[in-house]
Amino acid sequence: MEEAASSEAFFCLQKLSITDDSKDDYQYEEVPADDEFSLQEDDEDLSKALQTIQDQAEDAQILALQSVLTSEKSVSEIPEAMDDFFCNFLVRLGMSRTLDCFQTEWYELVQRGMFTAKDVGLVPTVYTRNQQLEAENMRLRKDLENYKLAANKAKEAFLKMQKERDFHRMHHKRVVQEKNKLICDIKRLKAHYASYEPVLKQLTEKYQTTLRQKMLTSLERDRAVGQVTGLQATLQNLESRCAIQIPVTKAGHNCQRKKGLEGPTQKALQEAKQQKILDAESSSYDPVKDAEKEIGKRYPKVCSILSSCSVSNPKYTLKLIILFFLRDSEFPVDTQVNPYLVHATEYTQPLKSGEYKLSNTLKVHDLAVNCLALHPQKDIVVTGSNDHLWKMWALPDGNIIMTGKGHTDWLSGCCFHPSGSQLVTSSGDTTVQIWDCSKRGCILTLEGHAHAVWDCSWHSCGDFVASASMDNTSKVWDVNSERCRYTMCGHKDSVNSIEFLPFSSTVLTSSADKTLSLWDARTGLRVYTFYGHLHSCNHATFNMKGDTIASCDSSGMMKFWDIRKLVPILSVDAGPHPANQVVFDHSGRIVALASSDGSLKVLQLEVRQLSSLRGHGGEVHSVIFNPRAEQLISAGADGTVCLWTRGPAAPCLT
Repeated sequence: MEEAASSEAFFCLQKLSITDDSKDDYQYEEVPADDEFSLQEDDEDLSKALQTIQDQAEDAQILALQSVLTSEKSVSEIPEAMDDFFCNFLVRLGMSRTLDCFQTEWYELVQRGMFTAKDVGLVPTVYTRNQQLEAENMRLRKDLENYKLAANKAKEAFLKMQKERDFHRMHHKRVVQEKNKLICDIKRLKAHYASYEPVLKQLTEKYQTTLRQKMLTSLERDRAVGQVTGLQATLQNLESRCAIQIPVTKAGHNCQRKKGLEGPTQKALQEAKQQKILDAESSSYDPVKDAEKEIGKRYPKVCSILSSCSVSNPKYTLKLIILFFLRDSEFPVDTQVNPYLVHATEYTQPLKSGEYKLSNTLKVHDLAVNCLALHPQKDIVVTGSNDHLWKMWALPDGNIIMTGKGHTDWLSGCCFHPSGSQLVTSSGDTTVQIWDCSKRGCILTLEGHAHAVWDCSWHSCGDFVASASMDNTSKVWDVNSERCRYTMCGHKDSVNSIEFLPFSSTVLTSSADKTLSLWDARTGLRVYTFYGHLHSCNHATFNMKGDTIASCDSSGMMKFWDIRKLVPILSVDAGPHPANQVVFDHSGRIVALASSDGSLKVLQLEVRQLSSLRGHGGEVHSVIFNPRAEQLISAGADGTVCLWTRGPAAPCLT
């Protein structure tokens, strides 16, 4: 018992009580729970740890009761004999030989009758009790270890909960700060929105004012038309007055004095009367001057033209004023016959692979050349570059003829007048300029696009110019009246190219929205839209017959479309590099493609054979055929123009 007591003195259980932190007087605000910082389901919390300790204690009590009941039942019902005690003792110590000797000698003495019943009795109760206490001591030690582990876990859980409490407290403070910030932002936005109402009222008033001004403008336009009609009537009256002299008669007595009988007083009175009549006549209504004054207010350019003409004849002045209002060009009818159809049937020899060879390379600009235009009658080519200049060259030597300077940004497109006397250019400075080759200068600048202009084209009649812009629109300009006749809206992205169908009022556009569109230039309305490209369409063109369209996109894909059936008829992959321009030859059987991989792609439509021509040191931006496809001209980012001449066909090996 003393040994058991001394052994138990080394172990003790300490009861810890977890109380609320009385020093924590933090005032929490009610904030909705945020799932972002919630604990995971697998994490252990304090309540779960306490519940685990309680369950372990209950299990230990149940096991203790069972062991006590079992020990009492075994002691009372099955007492241990002395020999069994010694055998168990020796077995526990591992003394097997001693055990054998003991059992031999013990049973031998029992057989001889040397031991009495008192000597072979039961083991005293104190030894059994000591064994039970020792077993219970061992069990208590195990329980103590378990309690220590549970206490350590509870301590760790407690520290973890403290850290989580501090973390959630900081999160709570941050949420409160964000809430206060949002409240301030909401108040500021409410005040900002409150200021919108007077602005909206002001805009509404401006809108109403603009509508009224529009109505007044319409009324002024109608009045101007009426004034023109009145001017025409006045012109007729002036012509009639010049033709017929109306006699002037005076009513009353015919009092005449002889010329020699008038005195100085009568002469002075007569001169004053005549001067008064002259002043009245000079201050009378002059319709020509009033018309010039009215038009000068609205159209200063016309007034300057009239003043520069120094016309003294009122009849001619009125005719100029009337012609100003009636000088818009008329679109030709679409019943004209395309004269190029005759040339399209002349060249029938199919092109074989390798027939085009590089014959000459001209260094024409310091920067990239973006566009080419071939003179309709002479061997002259125009190039437009990123250096803001266009240059005119003679072929095939490359002698420079003329340089045009006037744009403030890169040139994107150029096209000759059907007669070859004028040139139209488009630029990144949002303008389209018309140049007179004989005057060697710009004669007209067309402004109206909001962004860079990508391409331009002349109508076959020479009175209209079409332009395509990055502002998603294309425009038809009247060269004679110097104004925009129609703005064609419908594309959802930049319009990259534009072209008139030869001897027709049909316009073809290609756009970065992956579509092609046909337009009626007489009305500015879209006729049809072609869908099929998967990337931005960079260029589209007609063949000379006008029955096929070729288009290319930024993935190098070429597509051919039947205008009569409005369906695609062929797709050719020349990628993966972007295709910048595609062009037909005059026969319509050969197609050339300018590619960004630095090569020209030549496609024979009859045999569908694609070949490559290399000669540029960078991207190829533009390509054109000369008449009868005897020569191919290309321009690239290296500032050069390459001339490709068609040579004899390669012999066939059999």
